Amino acid sequence: MSTSSSKRRIGVITTSRADYSHLYWPLRELAAHPQVELAVFALGAHLSPEFGSTLKEIERDGFSIQARIECLLSSDTDTGMAKTIGVAILGLADALTAWRPDILLLIADRYEMLAPASVALALRIPIAHIEGGEVSQGAIDDQVRNALTKLAHIHFTSTPTARRRVIAMGEEPGRVHRAGAPSLDHLRRSALLDRSSLEARLGVTLTAPVLLVAWHPVTILRDTNAEADALFAALAEVPGQLVFVFPNSDAGSHALIQRTKALAATRPHTHIYVNLDAITYWSLLGQVDAMVGNSSSGIMEAASFALPVVNVGMRQQGRERAHNVIDVSAEAPAIHAAVHRALSPEFKEARRGMTNPYGDGTAAKTIAHVLATVPLDGLLIKQPTPSPEEKEDVRGF
Repeated sequence: MSTSSSKRRIGVITTSRADYSHLYWPLRELAAHPQVELAVFALGAHLSPEFGSTLKEIERDGFSIQARIECLLSSDTDTGMAKTIGVAILGLADALTAWRPDILLLIADRYEMLAPASVALALRIPIAHIEGGEVSQGAIDDQVRNALTKLAHIHFTSTPTARRRVIAMGEEPGRVHRAGAPSLDHLRRSALLDRSSLEARLGVTLTAPVLLVAWHPVTILRDTNAEADALFAALAEVPGQLVFVFPNSDAGSHALIQRTKALAATRPHTHIYVNLDAITYWSLLGQVDAMVGNSSSGIMEAASFALPVVNVGMRQQGRERAHNVIDVSAEAPAIHAAVHRALSPEFKEARRGMTNPYGDGTAAKTIAHVLATVPLDGLLIKQPTPSPEEKEDVRGF
C-alpha cells in the first residue's frame, strides 16, 4: 500500500484510441472505487496530431492524466518502432518514479507496452495484464502479449481458453482471472447512437450496403503491407459505401494512409476517419452491413452485433472467433467473393442467435474488484511451475 495515501495506487497505461476504448469502463470503475487512487499515463499515438490527438478524448471523459509521455517517432519503419520503445522507457522511468503505483495495469499486445512493463520490472511495481493468452500469429503483437504475460503478476483473460493458455505458460491459477474483454462493457453500459445520430456525427448518410474497413500493417512480415495489394484491389470493385478508420501507428501505416486516400479520391462513396471515439465506433458496428480487414475488433467486438466480418490474411491467425467471421486469403478474387457471401441473406440467417465468446460486458467490475482487493504482500514473487521431472520425483517419493 502506498505510504503517501490510505488508498491503493493504481496506475493505468494507455497508448492509443484502440486500447483506451477497452480501458474506458475499467477506468470508470477504478475512479469510483473508494479505496483506489487512480492515475492515467498516456503515451504514443495519444499525443500525435497525425493520429487524432486522442489525449483530448481522455480529458473530455473526465480522467486526469498523471503524465504525458512523448515518444512516438514520426516514422514509418520498424526502426522507428524500436526507437519509440526506448524513448518511452526514458519518459516512463521518471513518471513512474515520481508517482509510484502499487499496481500498474497494462492491456493487450501493442509493442509500446513493452516500455512500461520493463520500467515496472526495474522499479519492482507489480503488473496486472488484460487480454493475455490470446493468439495473433500474423503480428509481433503475439510475442509482445506473451512477454507481458510472463512479466505480469495478475492476469485478466477474455475467454476460458485464453485463461488455460496463461496457466500453461506457468502462471499460478489463482492469479489468472477470466473477466471477458472489457471493450464489450460498452454494449451493456454505454448509450449507443441510433442511425440518424450516428450519421450526424459522421457527417454522411449511410446507404446500404455499408462496409467498415479496418486494416493494419502485418508487422510479422518484412514488408508489412505485402497483403494490402489484394485488399485495395478488391475494395475498388466491391459495391456500396466504404468507411475507413485509420491504421495503428506501426511500420507501414503512413503508406497505408496514403493508399487509402488515393482510393477515396477515385472511388465514390468512400469515407476516411482518423479517429472515432468508442461510442461512435461501437455505434458504427451496429449500423454497417459488414466489416472487412484484419483488425481484432472484427474478431472480438463485431460478434456482439452478429456483424459479418471478412477477415483477410494472416494478422489474426490463431485467434478464437465466432461464426460471423469469414476467413479468406489475401487474394483479390477471394476477398471479393467473401464480401458477396457476407452480404447474402443466407449468411445473415446463419448468424441468428450467435453469442460472443469474448464475454458478456461485465469485465470492468471484475478487473476493478481484483485490483482493489488483491493482497499486495508477496505479489512480486511468483511460484515456479514444477517441471515434469520434479512432479515425478514427488510421486516417487
